[in-house]
Amino acid sequence: MATPSNSWAHTAQIPHHLSTTSSTSSSSSLLNMSFPKRSVALNRNRTVTAHSALQSPSVLNFPKQPYHQQVITKEATSSPSAKPKTATTTQQPPHWNFLQRAASTALDMLEGALVSRESRSPLPKTADPRVQIAGNFAPVPEQPVRHSLSISGTIPECISGVYVRNGANPLHEPVAGHHFFDGDGMVHAVSINDGAASYACRFTETQRLVQEREIGRPVFPKAIGELHGHSGIARLALFYARGALGLVNPSQGIGVANAGLVYFNDRLLAMSEDDMPYQVRITPSGDIETVGRYDFETQLGSTMIAHPKVDPVSGHLHTLSYDIVKMPYLKYFQFSANGEKSPDVEIPLAAPTMMHDFAITENFVVIPDQQVVFKLQEMITGGSPVIYDQNKKSRFGILAKNATNADDIIWVESPDTFCFHLWNAWEEPESDEVVVIGSCMTPPDSIFNECDESLKSVLSEIRLNLKTGESKRRPIISEEADHVNLEAGMVNRNLLGRKTRYAYLAIAEPWPKVSGFAKVDLFTGEVKKHIYGDRKFGGEPFFLPSSSTGEEDEGYILSFVHDEKTWKSELQIVNAVSLKVEATVTLPSRVPYGFHGTFIDSKALKNQA
Repeated sequence: MATPSNSWAHTAQIPHHLSTTSSTSSSSSLLNMSFPKRSVALNRNRTVTAHSALQSPSVLNFPKQPYHQQVITKEATSSPSAKPKTATTTQQPPHWNFLQRAASTALDMLEGALVSRESRSPLPKTADPRVQIAGNFAPVPEQPVRHSLSISGTIPECISGVYVRNGANPLHEPVAGHHFFDGDGMVHAVSINDGAASYACRFTETQRLVQEREIGRPVFPKAIGELHGHSGIARLALFYARGALGLVNPSQGIGVANAGLVYFNDRLLAMSEDDMPYQVRITPSGDIETVGRYDFETQLGSTMIAHPKVDPVSGHLHTLSYDIVKMPYLKYFQFSANGEKSPDVEIPLAAPTMMHDFAITENFVVIPDQQVVFKLQEMITGGSPVIYDQNKKSRFGILAKNATNADDIIWVESPDTFCFHLWNAWEEPESDEVVVIGSCMTPPDSIFNECDESLKSVLSEIRLNLKTGESKRRPIISEEADHVNLEAGMVNRNLLGRKTRYAYLAIAEPWPKVSGFAKVDLFTGEVKKHIYGDRKFGGEPFFLPSSSTGEEDEGYILSFVHDEKTWKSELQIVNAVSLKVEATVTLPSRVPYGFHGTFIDSKALKNQA
């Protein structure tokens, strides 16, 4: 691997208002971030009005001079002999032949022209890097394991193992549109043993990341930030041309593995729904290493969504796979506790549908077929391929877990329902109902497409009657005055698919930041809140039960928290019954806001494959 001569994330460690080298005239505004003057797509002179909660002090203080291979996987070292490269110039690997080098140069010129053309119009907030990866959404370099971290309070004795959390952390500075979901996957790990703690963070070495690191810049298309309209079609054409010429190899996967984490069959798997999982391993020292793309020993031939479900009784892993190009658009399958895959069950859908999550009960899988769909033809008319189809009716499919085909699937309509995440589901045989708990989001496509309406995420109970085919939906927090946006969280996973009383959910305010978490009584609607504090924000609250036999809420909440005043990050461990902080682990470097996590106990760590 070529040694990087500079690293754009290294220059992004200290916000302007905390930097000792910044002049008093240096603004901490979102729009004054010292982008390279040669960066056409991110022109500093472009006027952008972005009323967004992401408008916190920027940490993206890019260098003003051209720089070489912008990677952040290792510590940067200087390289006086390195020639400056433009944002769309490929670092040509030595194994390329003359024709490949010439073709690469020609394609780089075409892409440069495309970037120049794109710069004539402002980017929407949902694709503008200066909005999407501002403040503590900005990337960080890898950190090798650091031991003996400072701890305030006492870590409970029952917590022994490693807390891991996934997130998006772009390897290279974007040259065009970029959505927060587009970043390369990075796993952050806090290992806890005998009351002591260590920390490390590492990229998941996806095939996409490895190839882009070799050629020194992003070339794989970014599904949300770049694939819009005619320029999105042009970017796809450039990518396929590079693939046909052997400049990149998409056959080994194009995913970023930045969303979910699950520990199953002695393997920690990092996932995003655009690829197979990647196996990562926690080393005995507490560091993180990528084993590789994992196909369940050749059994898996398709992508998997980022939220598979492990049944706490059977130990089986249930999951979905969707395709946005060809039929079948959706498949369901499961793996036994020892990793044996079932045959695919093709779910009949009329069109490819965004299906980020689903749910399980004791006997069924609950499949949301909602109104956010993929229509690639929209790009031809200049639009986004991810749209809200108001003519489609939202529905849930109820399928037996052990089904071998979809003949007996029961579809129940639930009008105008879009849940990006489902927290749990269970059966109530006495009323012939399946109860689904999820956060219903409006506008449904606001995460992906710019809109004027403020996002609202309502924790809801959805009742699906399997006999009558009718549904009922109600907000769990009934008083409108008590409404709070709740997104990202969980129930006690020992009770997944069974009736649960409590859910622990992120308070996503001011959106998209997380100011604390709520413990919600799903039966009464009572809400108890833990707020992180003034200008402190976190992410998904992870519930770790203290035992498998105690009360449902006996355990602890783990969450990374970042202080935007001091620019320091920590791991908070909160008693899930009293909501009092038991311990705080001070982390040696900044932890960006991210996605989903899990906990692996010490006994399981010793059995890693």
